[in-house]
Amino acid sequence: MRDDALEMLRRMTRARVALGRSGDGLPTAAKLEFQMAHALARDAVWGKVDFDGIAAALTPREVIKVASAAPDRASYLRRPDLGRRLAAGEASRLPPGPFDLVFVIADGLSADAVEGHAADVVIATEARLSGLTIGPVVLASQARVALGDDVGAAMGAGLVAVMIGERPGLSAADSLGVYLSLDPAPGLRDSARNCISNIHGHGLSAERAADKLAWLVREALRTGVTGIGLKEAAPDAALATTQATTQITHHKPTGARDHE
Repeated sequence: MRDDALEMLRRMTRARVALGRSGDGLPTAAKLEFQMAHALARDAVWGKVDFDGIAAALTPREVIKVASAAPDRASYLRRPDLGRRLAAGEASRLPPGPFDLVFVIADGLSADAVEGHAADVVIATEARLSGLTIGPVVLASQARVALGDDVGAAMGAGLVAVMIGERPGLSAADSLGVYLSLDPAPGLRDSARNCISNIHGHGLSAERAADKLAWLVREALRTGVTGIGLKEAAPDAALATTQATTQITHHKPTGARDHE
């Protein structure tokens, strides 16, 4: 392939393609960039979210902090099941509602993603949902997606939107995902959720994510369904021009996706 064609390919993707070679290995610069990306991914997984900073960013909204049944980060990474349920006594601290929608901000597998994007998505989405009753924002530590089912059930939420740090890759360590579920309750299947993924600086912006999430919320309330039963036609043709992907999740074996 010609050098100009390789350069065009490199400009079109953040994937590591056409890196060149030095003898039988990678050029030094490419190797160092790979090592840096790997280090950033590890830091994102093990990092601790500054929930106080997020709470401040969400002022004057009420926030409530809760914890999963995972007692520490190591347990959270080894035992995904613990991150899917609230610790003993935490549900009693949540107001009973009812609410049309509750936002849950969960640390997941990327502290950088949550700190960088979650508050912006909540604020932008809320601005697009006038007329709905929205509960306090729940900040959940050592949490996976299904923790939102416990939270939503305790708060009498019609819908719960879980914002969570996605498993870091080597091109983005700060990618945020949003999972929307109707009638949340323990045991809800993944096929009952809609997912908006790849929210970060080189992917879907907070504003575009809010457009999509607000549309899904209103459609879910109108049709009474989320997940594979809710079609995801874009509310704005401009959404199709973004670099991100929006997907519907399907039922998977336990632990199939690390951040869940």
